Amino acid sequence: MKNIFKHIKFIPLVFLLLVSCEDLDLAPEDRFTDSNYWTSVEKAQLMLNTAYSQMQKSQYFFYNEALSDNAYNGRGDNAGAASIGAGLYDPSLGRIKEEWNDRYGGIKSCNLLLENIDRVPNADPGVITRMKAEARFIRAFQHFQLTTWFGDIPLLQKDPSLTEATTISRTSHAEVIQFVLDELNAVIPALPKNTQLATAGRGKITMGAAVALKARVLLYEGKWQEVVQTLEPFLTNTYGTYSLFPSYEGLFQQQNEYNSEDILSLQYVPIDRTWGEFFDMAPISAGSRLNALAPTQELVDSYLMLNGKKINETGSGYNENDPYVNRDPRLTYTVVYDQYNWKEADGSSHIIYIKPGSSPTNEHPDEFAQGSSSTPTGYFTRKYYDVQHGTDLKSGINLMLFRYADVLLMYAEAKNELSQMASTVWDQTIKPIRSRAGFTDAAALNYNAALGQAGLKEVIRNERRTEFGMEGLRIFDIRRWKIAENVLNGYAHGAKFGVSSVDNGYLRVNLRTFDPGKHYLWPIPRDERLINTNLSQNPNW
Repeated sequence: MKNIFKHIKFIPLVFLLLVSCEDLDLAPEDRFTDSNYWTSVEKAQLMLNTAYSQMQKSQYFFYNEALSDNAYNGRGDNAGAASIGAGLYDPSLGRIKEEWNDRYGGIKSCNLLLENIDRVPNADPGVITRMKAEARFIRAFQHFQLTTWFGDIPLLQKDPSLTEATTISRTSHAEVIQFVLDELNAVIPALPKNTQLATAGRGKITMGAAVALKARVLLYEGKWQEVVQTLEPFLTNTYGTYSLFPSYEGLFQQQNEYNSEDILSLQYVPIDRTWGEFFDMAPISAGSRLNALAPTQELVDSYLMLNGKKINETGSGYNENDPYVNRDPRLTYTVVYDQYNWKEADGSSHIIYIKPGSSPTNEHPDEFAQGSSSTPTGYFTRKYYDVQHGTDLKSGINLMLFRYADVLLMYAEAKNELSQMASTVWDQTIKPIRSRAGFTDAAALNYNAALGQAGLKEVIRNERRTEFGMEGLRIFDIRRWKIAENVLNGYAHGAKFGVSSVDNGYLRVNLRTFDPGKHYLWPIPRDERLINTNLSQNPNW
């Protein structure tokens, strides 16, 4: 797939508007139209590549963390994260409109392909069938994202006419979800397993990706038994061969792309197609210009001690004056803290001094100061930092949308919700994830039946948080668990750099507001409702 992205340009989106009813002999020769475009598989692939590119933005991938309690968007309003995180937004917010338009743009690309690809002459039927399956997956993915944010949405199973587009009504969330599941069930048999992909096809949608998306949809709907039934064949390699990559740190490095854990990723290519969010996320001393996305103290506190205990648990051994010692190693691979040993590809390293006065020279660009370019929380991000980066920290690392650890944790959560968690399930899911992370203490690795279902629920939920920290999944978890009003109201905090007795010296960085009466659904964009008066609005907006 990277080869495709490198050598084939995407179709300009303006083509999406150039469909025409002209007869073939009247079709202009200086531009693509509906009548002269569908002449080869290669051109159809261009349209499919466009649909792939519309699945997700790198900006959303990272800044969705600031919609949750894991991170804070301290400068600007990147992807609307500051406004949404603070609960200060309305139907005119740019992110709301952008999410709607981007995803319906992706649906349009899929519908145009599905409605026209059979016109391609002399095409291999097997290739056409696979391309249709990929497009139907992407269309299902886009509808799922939309209904997760907005609830009831227009369901578009074909490309609408202008009249239809300005009069269509919203389809119920339940109907949209059923459509998504029906589509995935239909395409799973038509997609290849990951073991059947040639090197040039790496990155394409596979049977495993479709099953993983199906499981996620069912998980978000709380259909626990169906999650289990969907994933049990996955765990026995029915849908392809997957496993945890041995190194958690290495999982997010460019040389390990397409590893055994990667089910589906956003595709990037150094120089040709890159993302650059780390220019505003990494430490200043590592080459960034400022910090706009900073992990919170709440995220840092969620990482367990090496003995498996929470930091506030009796016998944990946690030392508030030396807080990053003997912690879950995933903390170090995800978050940059004071006196962090920052490493580069050439083997060089330097210490990141963040706490005021901690630098031997008392001058360090990463040092916390109110209103400076440095981190507002006392933390930077390490996960996904590309040691082989280009200018301005631009990266070609693929960003994983689905990975095998998520399959294991979805399965563990569903089994526990069904009161079926046992040592066999634990040893198949949580234990290998913690072992890969670097835990060795038996208390952290072994199943503890004494926790009961409620205690295990908290363990599994926290495991999701620390496993996927800074990967953009937390906001969806806290919304589906209906705990957003508990964790997104009040102050988000930073490191213990303050001198005030307020919050025991931990920085207060942002006052969050989440109204459960309205914020579980985003409002339908104002501009869309001005164009189409048949679009109703969500409650309390």
